[in-house]
Amino acid sequence: MEESNPARLNALSAAEAIREGRLTSEELVVACLARIEECEEQIGAWEHLDREFALSQAREADLARGEGKALRPFHGVPVGIKDIIDTADFPTENGSVLHAGRRPTKDAALVSLLKNAGAVIMGKTVTTEFAVYHPGKTKNPHDPNRTPGGSSSGSAASVASHMVPVAVGSQTNGSVIRPASFCGVCGFKPTHGSISRYGMLPQSRPIDHVGLFARSVEDVAFLGDQLMVFDGRDPDMRHRAAPRLLETAAAEPPITPRFAFVKTPVWDQADEDAQAAFEELAIRLGEEIVEEVELPEPFNSAVEWHQIILESNLARNFETEYERGKDQLSDLLRLMMERGKKYLAVDYTRAVEKVPVLNRLLGEMFERYDALLTPPAPGQAPLGLGATGNPVFCTIWTLCGTPAVTLPVLEGADGMPLGVQLVGPKGDDARLLRTARWLESRLGG
Repeated sequence: MEESNPARLNALSAAEAIREGRLTSEELVVACLARIEECEEQIGAWEHLDREFALSQAREADLARGEGKALRPFHGVPVGIKDIIDTADFPTENGSVLHAGRRPTKDAALVSLLKNAGAVIMGKTVTTEFAVYHPGKTKNPHDPNRTPGGSSSGSAASVASHMVPVAVGSQTNGSVIRPASFCGVCGFKPTHGSISRYGMLPQSRPIDHVGLFARSVEDVAFLGDQLMVFDGRDPDMRHRAAPRLLETAAAEPPITPRFAFVKTPVWDQADEDAQAAFEELAIRLGEEIVEEVELPEPFNSAVEWHQIILESNLARNFETEYERGKDQLSDLLRLMMERGKKYLAVDYTRAVEKVPVLNRLLGEMFERYDALLTPPAPGQAPLGLGATGNPVFCTIWTLCGTPAVTLPVLEGADGMPLGVQLVGPKGDDARLLRTARWLESRLGG
């Protein structure tokens, strides 16, 4: 245990220490606030933070424990929330001057679930403009001259720098997996429709996902168990049994997992050091565990189909912002919206109808392999803060809605974090996390 420095505790360890009386929530929150004070000026992970409000939640949690009340799973553990997710206690400004001062009157569904689980809502983490590409102020915790990735920039950076043990983000292209890789943490994008998006900024309903950040597979599983609860207000959710992510992830696989090493049709966009690292990883794991597999031909068009779906919906969902303040939108977002207006209905319908085809092909692959092993990004976080890096290695899996997780187990040529992305069968998130934890252990993570 690292209770002498509680900010370095993972969520599971912190929750256990609070439950057993070895640590108070106030001590944990004070340590996290001290860490924020220490490095926020350099990293810039937070959009809205209220020290006294965080402490008041912690004291309330400690009082409840002192009175002998039942403790909830996340009792007294702090969580960061991406600033596109509504919070009644903080502004939600969506990374845009057009929404400056916006103050929701109620919490998003996932925020309510976190409160019900006993979490301390620490504050709102920085997002890119409308969770697209234009970066906010956040810098990479490992090198302030490099991007942390986006769009969930602050969520990834806050966890990587031990400001909070876990944080929530979103992904509509590569906005969880990519920054997790760049910042050296575990990022998890569950199956589409697993976590309610009610109260979250809508970009593109067919491909919008809630995503999670932590410093271990067990912690994203622990957090996911609190959030994967049916909510009829999200039209893409369905009634399902409780996922039991943590219980499954903590178990040993009944047999040694097998992986399909998938370079994807965009392998030529990967940096040379990343290509070499993945080739070496496949050799290290051995041919009995890893087999290189080429995706079927229809996947060659997946990036194009994703673009049509995304940009069409951006044009629709941000139409008011475009009409009232397009001069205050970034050039790239404005361009994407203008392209989105030009797609034909037949193009959009065809793109959407291709997704089940891709998932059927993936289903055939998952009959032979436990997970696909593939890069989460072209390489390590690039230098410069004017862009958030290329999300293209996440695009296919976001389009298909399959669960994906990235593990910080490799390094780039400059010693920066380089993740390994695992993709699993749609709806089988728990098994994917079990496989991920096995791989993490195998690689000495």
